[in-house]
Amino acid sequence: MKNKQLTLVAAIAVSLIIVLSMCQTKSEVSEKPPLDSPVDYVSTLVGTLSKYSLSAGNTYPAIAMPWGSHFWTPQTGADGDGWIYSYTDDKIRGIKMTHQPSPWINDYGQFSIMPVTTGLVFDQEERASYFSHKSECAKPYYYSVYLADHDTFVELTPTEHSAKFRITYPEKELSYLVVDAFAGGSTVSVSGNRITGCSVQNGGGVEDGFKLWFVIESDTPFEFEQIVNGDHAHAIVGFRTTRGQKVGLNVSASFVSEEQAMVNLSEVNGKEFDSLMDEGKARWNEVLGRISVEDKDIDNLRTFYSCLYRCLLFPRDLSEVTSDGRRIHRSPYDGQVHDGYLYTDTGFWDTFRSLFALVNLVYPEEASKMQQGLVNSYLESGFLPEWASPGHRSCMVGNNSASVVAEAWIKGIRGQDIDVLWEAVCKGAHSVHPKVPSSGRLGWEYYDSLGYVPCDVGINESAARTLEYAYDDWCIWKLGKALGKTEAEIAPYALASTNYRNLYREDCGLMCGKNQDGSFPKQFNELKWGGDFTEGNALQYSWSVFHDPAGLADIMGGKQALASGLDRMLEMPPLFDESYYGFVVHEIREMQVMNMGNYAHGNQPVQHALYLYDWCGQPWKTQKYVREVMDRFYSATPDGYCGDEDNGQTSAWYVFSSLGFYPVCPASGEYAIGSPLFDKVTVNLPSGKTITITAKGNSRENVYVEKLKVNGRESSRNYLTHDLLVSGADISFRMSASPARDRGTTEEDSPYSFSNDASR
Repeated sequence: MKNKQLTLVAAIAVSLIIVLSMCQTKSEVSEKPPLDSPVDYVSTLVGTLSKYSLSAGNTYPAIAMPWGSHFWTPQTGADGDGWIYSYTDDKIRGIKMTHQPSPWINDYGQFSIMPVTTGLVFDQEERASYFSHKSECAKPYYYSVYLADHDTFVELTPTEHSAKFRITYPEKELSYLVVDAFAGGSTVSVSGNRITGCSVQNGGGVEDGFKLWFVIESDTPFEFEQIVNGDHAHAIVGFRTTRGQKVGLNVSASFVSEEQAMVNLSEVNGKEFDSLMDEGKARWNEVLGRISVEDKDIDNLRTFYSCLYRCLLFPRDLSEVTSDGRRIHRSPYDGQVHDGYLYTDTGFWDTFRSLFALVNLVYPEEASKMQQGLVNSYLESGFLPEWASPGHRSCMVGNNSASVVAEAWIKGIRGQDIDVLWEAVCKGAHSVHPKVPSSGRLGWEYYDSLGYVPCDVGINESAARTLEYAYDDWCIWKLGKALGKTEAEIAPYALASTNYRNLYREDCGLMCGKNQDGSFPKQFNELKWGGDFTEGNALQYSWSVFHDPAGLADIMGGKQALASGLDRMLEMPPLFDESYYGFVVHEIREMQVMNMGNYAHGNQPVQHALYLYDWCGQPWKTQKYVREVMDRFYSATPDGYCGDEDNGQTSAWYVFSSLGFYPVCPASGEYAIGSPLFDKVTVNLPSGKTITITAKGNSRENVYVEKLKVNGRESSRNYLTHDLLVSGADISFRMSASPARDRGTTEEDSPYSFSNDASR
């Protein structure tokens, strides 16, 4: 027994040395990582200290390539639990291939691998092993962990469709590998040193017959095999191992076929583990390095690049490349195999706000592929997705695909069939998916006839729908103008974009649900979450007039009234009414504990609101509050978010805000100015142009913009244009500890508003 204990101690020591050598950055030894290796600042564990009742991100460590088809993650949660990985858990049940975009949506295309040495066990509880974060390394391109109960050390490095595992086993007559294909009618088989399988368990959003085929090839012959097919399919294989023996696995998967999974295996076949890992690191440095940040505060760098990493995961590219070089995908919409790209696993209700703006600005080549994917989504289903995972999902509200399509075209993204997309956005404005009411516009008949969705006709979240439909109508109008459509075609959308005015209730100064007969309900509670609004209340949703803040100010009584309303939301106690839900949902609790009034940054509807002071002639308030949110609400720690991260949107808010500007109205082609966080940022555009942003005198106290120079010329404007940025720009801020109350105060200094659009 004593010898076994010594052996185990030695194994732990060796494993820890390996982990430390892989994970320890230069900053932890002597200095910061080099600027040419931004991935070394990334923590994939940010946001994993989450639970159902309180989200600090609701993320899992996604070990993957940027926009990769398949992700890997350690699984600590039980099968079917949307919280795949929780930082407070102390056992791992397997290393899982996952496609989960959110715990609320759950997973599809899943199977897991687990080394076992304690006997022939399959049950997820019995095979689970204790682990420690101190013996875990979770990089975007590499994951390793010591599984203490099995005395094994697991390593993996991913590609877009495949992965390579390296598992270090102890000395055993038989060591095992458990492959879990999950329930629902999945299948597995073993032939030689190869395991093949088909996984069908999913959380929805697929047609009948939608499957994930996978293949696992071992470099060590199997001396034992056990196969169980049925409701919960799995395979257990065994091999004789000596102490320290490394078993290599090449793993791949495909939504097209088993044959295509074998084709995808070429991404790892014939490559050494370390060289493949180096390739993955280089790829991440390539995409993260598009934005080069210099700053004295290493914690700021860690938070920034951890957020940027999250921005580059979703939407995922579901397409695959055949042996003869064709790009294909299995459609979740009609179940057939089609040519071309298809992107999925994102909700536009979240990501239209700034995630797609980031992709359009910094990664336009990827944005073009995403737009091509939207063409295919429409051709295969008859609707653009609003929440896709992998197909249409009944989740959230709005018709924000119109924003995603319009913004891309207006910002110069090309390669997509824009005629198809024009047809798609127009159809989506005046119809609803027959099975999935979140695609298209639920309540469109009321909206088109009355100018709003009534709150008394059995359609929930009516006010939120109306406000978002009005913005989406403006997007369609803007796209139509860019495409040269006739006035007769686009004028109705221009008119409808002012429908937000129909919900303004003068007696309370906020937006409110409205009855079909044109009256407002007698009972109104500004603190009540849900009901007329989506995961928010009137205090948060009343600012959802992205395209026309000047018009919003007008109905509220002027710019000062708009500013006063924002002040009140931020300065009041964090009071709430949860009666619609019957309990305090996590979004409410996250607002309450952050101590910033009724500003609920942990949810998306209000994230742009801080920038509206730029329209009020009080930009210093934007600067003050934006910097406060960056400083207090974000960090590179497991509890590093103040609510759901949501597929890159909450991260994109930080990325943009730290640069010093934010796309309040994405399709306008303008960015509202805030407070830059870093001493210097260089954005390296694929065109060869660069955006250089400097902030002289910047510090934790110096949060206010004293002066702004754009290409050497002083500017009082509270905005930057997309055309300016993509042409290459030198943006120079001078920061101060005191507000510059005479800067950015004129009407001409305000960013875009539809009410002031001379082209209307």
